[in-house]
Amino acid sequence: MKGILGRKLGMTQVFAADGSVVPVTVIEAGPCVVLQKKDRETDGYEAIQLGFADKKNPIKPEVGHAKKAGTAPKRYVKEIRGVNPGEYEVGQEIKADIFAEGEFVDVTGISKGKGFAGVIKRWGQQRGPMAHGSKYHRGPGSMGSIQANRVPKGKHLAGRMGSETVTIQNLEVVRVDAERNVILVKGSIPGAKNSFVKIRSSVKK
Repeated sequence: MKGILGRKLGMTQVFAADGSVVPVTVIEAGPCVVLQKKDRETDGYEAIQLGFADKKNPIKPEVGHAKKAGTAPKRYVKEIRGVNPGEYEVGQEIKADIFAEGEFVDVTGISKGKGFAGVIKRWGQQRGPMAHGSKYHRGPGSMGSIQANRVPKGKHLAGRMGSETVTIQNLEVVRVDAERNVILVKGSIPGAKNSFVKIRSSVKK
């Protein structure tokens, strides 16, 4: 298992060896700094903590934490589990060349926020007849028996849509540009442009 943090730059397309067009997402992957190592003896699990992108206005604890690694405080800090901490050193720099063309990865990010949405957009429910006499067009539908004067847990109602942690699995690495620290992965990944993402080795491949 290995991983890196990055920033989603957008989507484009590249040509494969057979001439076919492959849609890809461009990710600025690193350089990241190893801020901390965690092991089973002290933390109960093995992981490394990575930091990406310098932070402009850090607080004192962040400054002290980053100082141990000999770097500046970072905006995006995440852990990569399942790695061997012995292969890394605090302060070590990790770049895009940690992955190679043809590998499969899982990418985690925050999906785009859609704001407050109704049941049709949020859950894909069907609307009622649009004639004026129906008096029901885009409502949430029946609440059931509403026993004990409460709405059943998990009921599909209107509410905030999007802005959730989403992981897309088994994305193929199409190209790696080590000089520019850019990774091209086949397909789309969650998040808006310039949003932060975490890239890890695929758990299913």
